[in-house]
Amino acid sequence: MVFYFSGTGNTQWAAEQLAAATDEKLLFIPDELNSTCDYTLAKDERIGFCFPVHGWQPPHIVREFIRRMTITGVADHYAYALCTCGDSTGLAMKMLTKELAQKGIVLQSCQSLVMPESYVCLPFMYTDKPEREREKIAQAQQDLDLFVKVVVGRQTNYSQLKLGLTPWTFSHVIGAYFNRYMITDKKFTVDSDVCIHCGRCAKECPVGDIEFDSIPHWKHDGNCTCCLSCYHHCPVHAINYGRITRKRGQYYFRGVKS
Repeated sequence: MVFYFSGTGNTQWAAEQLAAATDEKLLFIPDELNSTCDYTLAKDERIGFCFPVHGWQPPHIVREFIRRMTITGVADHYAYALCTCGDSTGLAMKMLTKELAQKGIVLQSCQSLVMPESYVCLPFMYTDKPEREREKIAQAQQDLDLFVKVVVGRQTNYSQLKLGLTPWTFSHVIGAYFNRYMITDKKFTVDSDVCIHCGRCAKECPVGDIEFDSIPHWKHDGNCTCCLSCYHHCPVHAINYGRITRKRGQYYFRGVKS
């Protein structure tokens, strides 16, 4: 089985290919959190975890799921993980590895994919230019093709991660601050005079954090992952995060472009 979380679609694109290649079930983590999170593996079934890096750490929803899940008989099963990032992962995979170890799950292989940037809520962060998007996706497809072969062949001791120059600092200092104080839906606003009342933001939110009447309203219940799916999918750019995103681009995975 392949467990995954995705906001703007980068990780979903990769997880779907892994599930198809292994002929194993694809499970969306937000949906699974509404269940018992209790699993029984079939004989020789692999265990996969796919997630986007948020502030150089695994998203809190992924960590919560792992802490709640129960999988029987994991010792003899092949386990792997894949993460997507806009630039680097920091020590996100190491953090995930520690969470999995508490459940008796030992990763045999892991991979990072550098994908188009979607986080635009800081002064120095922007979406990529279209040409750079294409370059990243093309390289990510090559890297993913190799990793699929690793997973299908159950190769062990495999690790291809884009850690960055100072991974400890990014994950444990900058990332710790980011994930503690900047993952919130309280800064989302909607320009009511621009909104076309299509409701797409609510449909695209992976954690159901948006209530929609004539305009969106965020629930402020602690479930938001700040993936910005609502912002990026708005067809008229009516949604903003504070003031900084008003002049920023939008991105979500639309498929491989030629």
